[in-house]
Amino acid sequence: MEELDLKEIFTMFWTKIVHIILIVLIFMVIGILYSYLYVTPKYKSVTSLVLTTTAEGGTTSSGSITTTDITLNNNLLATYTDIITSNTVVRQVIGNLGINISEDSLKNRISVTSEKSTQMIYIGVVDENPYQAKIIANEVAKVFAEQVPQIYKLNNVYILDQAEEETTPYNINHIKDIAIFAFVGLVIACSYVLVANMLDTTVKSKEDVERKMGLTVLVSIPNCNFDELPKAMKKGGKK
Repeated sequence: MEELDLKEIFTMFWTKIVHIILIVLIFMVIGILYSYLYVTPKYKSVTSLVLTTTAEGGTTSSGSITTTDITLNNNLLATYTDIITSNTVVRQVIGNLGINISEDSLKNRISVTSEKSTQMIYIGVVDENPYQAKIIANEVAKVFAEQVPQIYKLNNVYILDQAEEETTPYNINHIKDIAIFAFVGLVIACSYVLVANMLDTTVKSKEDVERKMGLTVLVSIPNCNFDELPKAMKKGGKK
């Protein structure tokens, strides 16, 4: 494609401004339909746990957390994450709640995260039913806290915050979805203008002739529609 200056680029896009706006609007409508009608709302409830001391009853003899406790808790974070989504915990949660969910499906709904340099564990559960997301998250935390003493003979898991029923879907952001579709539409519209310009071989000005053929234009004759001339000029031109 030939080199274009800023004025030519602006003119090229300006002549197609209607097409650009139309394409962007079409994609925005698609984004609205996708965000409001296609996406299934899902709710996420989170239970927070904190790893405390390791002595029986949750306290040391001095009633404080020692460096050994902190080191042990940090080393156990990764293992605890795996235990939370283990078959034993998931199976017991399903049995306790009496819910009709497969073990694999429930595992996929559970997310476990921990913040660096802390002893915090966050158990999140995603479900289309906000109430069910809440009770599953709380039950997972409860069952996990009961399993730890049986496995490690430790009592260092404390449920800090119970999960709450969320009223806002975590997976839907209408403004964000529409903005993304509008941006995609703008990119496609700009690409369309550039491709159309590359494929357009018509001559639009004398500059096109000079640039494409290497010739100097000496005279140019304007295109005139004699049918649209005033009647006085037509009469004056007759002999």
